[in-house]
Amino acid sequence: MEGLCLDGNGPVWRQIRRAILGRITGDAWRPGTRIPSEIELTRHFGVSRMTTNRAIQSLALEGHLERHRRIGTIVANRAQERPAFEIWDVREIIERSGERYSYQLLEQLIIPEDDARRDLFPVRRETALLWLRCLHLSDGIPFQLEERLVNVEAAPDILDLPLDQTPPGPWLVDHVPWSQAEHMISAVPAAAKEADALDLNIGTACLVVERRTWNGATPVTLAKLWHPGSRYRLKGQFEPVR
Repeated sequence: MEGLCLDGNGPVWRQIRRAILGRITGDAWRPGTRIPSEIELTRHFGVSRMTTNRAIQSLALEGHLERHRRIGTIVANRAQERPAFEIWDVREIIERSGERYSYQLLEQLIIPEDDARRDLFPVRRETALLWLRCLHLSDGIPFQLEERLVNVEAAPDILDLPLDQTPPGPWLVDHVPWSQAEHMISAVPAAAKEADALDLNIGTACLVVERRTWNGATPVTLAKLWHPGSRYRLKGQFEPVR
């Protein structure tokens, strides 16, 4: 398993996930390739079977891997068409480029029952919704403005989290189950509030990713992620379907 190693960043299951995904997106494991078994990966990484299974399951849920009872786990035929639709960790993106990541919590509140932002989430009026506004920086320069609604019923422990120190996105991925995600990507000019946070001129083009996740029929979170157009790119590798 040459080249398959942990990077030491974050929970071990996510490190295993990144190691496997790197082999897929880097063309080392092409579509149809049978990857090492859970037992082999568990021994290779020196972790529990549960940890390995969690990494494999997450990749299978996102369509990168296919699990078959008889032949094992293989790389999906269209696995390389999905990079733009993953649940990205902005810290990982920044640190992978060799830059220093930092984070600021700009706003945190429980949304009142008569607040218009509740219309963005199909939940009962009495359901507690947490509103967060955060800034992610690369070498001290604003890289991503995050505006997020969280269904507290789906993620009750988030209220005990020191959100001035802990970015909500990775914590939600690690601690709150989800079964479906939806992305919408658009180009939007920065209004005054976004321009001020991202240190841009009003009207500057931004890449905006709007992401929703559900656990079954229960909404978990809605995030609107603003990126200065000149500082951010999405990259994917594609092949024609044969």
